[in-house]
Amino acid sequence: MEQKIMDQLKEVMLEASLLMPEQISSNLAFETKDINSLVTEVDKNIEKFLVDKLQTIIPGAGFIAEEGTADVRGDVFNWVIDPLDGTTNFIHGIPAFCISVGLLKNSEIILGSIFEFGRNNYYTALKGGGSYLNGSRIRVSVTKEMNDSLLATGFPYYDFKYLEAYLGTFKEVMQHSRGIRRLGSAALDMAYVAAGKFDGFFEYSLHPWDVAAGIVIINEAGGKVTDFKGGENFLFGKELLASNGNIHGKLLSIIKDHFK
Repeated sequence: MEQKIMDQLKEVMLEASLLMPEQISSNLAFETKDINSLVTEVDKNIEKFLVDKLQTIIPGAGFIAEEGTADVRGDVFNWVIDPLDGTTNFIHGIPAFCISVGLLKNSEIILGSIFEFGRNNYYTALKGGGSYLNGSRIRVSVTKEMNDSLLATGFPYYDFKYLEAYLGTFKEVMQHSRGIRRLGSAALDMAYVAAGKFDGFFEYSLHPWDVAAGIVIINEAGGKVTDFKGGENFLFGKELLASNGNIHGKLLSIIKDHFK
């Protein structure tokens, strides 16, 4: 059943990607939902398309969607949708944004799909079935030492209550790694961890739609995902640490020292 759903989801995701304008424009009209939280008609159109199509794949499934197109919870299945992760990049003409869709069965994420615009990269994972990029199997990196790692993060842009803790973490991580990147899309950061491009990723003030697909894609690629305490409250807990597993303990120790 899950494989059939995944096959149907792929068709829907690729159709949805066609709603993206061919040229990225820095003159795009947008609305401000909250401080530094932006939305365009493209976000809304893609989300509406996804909701309309996905509810035919699993009748009765609920939706947890960023732009609120559908806000009905299903008894068993719930789609978790970010129609355009990296909207600010999109508005500014920076080619780092994607569609991210995950599926919850009860409280477990059973599949995830991320489509990266610009590069037409399609990341997928089915629980128990491995992770794939454009049909080819992917695995997390084999980096063993923190000092040899390349990491990703997201800078706080509206929730500054943990700013000092974050800056302390950032400073220490910067001193014990090859570098830190900030793409501006948590979903892409996680896809890149799964593909072995990044060795780890951490961020707070995240939402379920930012991370749902990435969680299963990283797990199925052999990586590890926890919250900042080392627990499992990462889908709705607004904080997430993901890695190749080898450097997870060191990264977690640093985060714990600062996020007390």
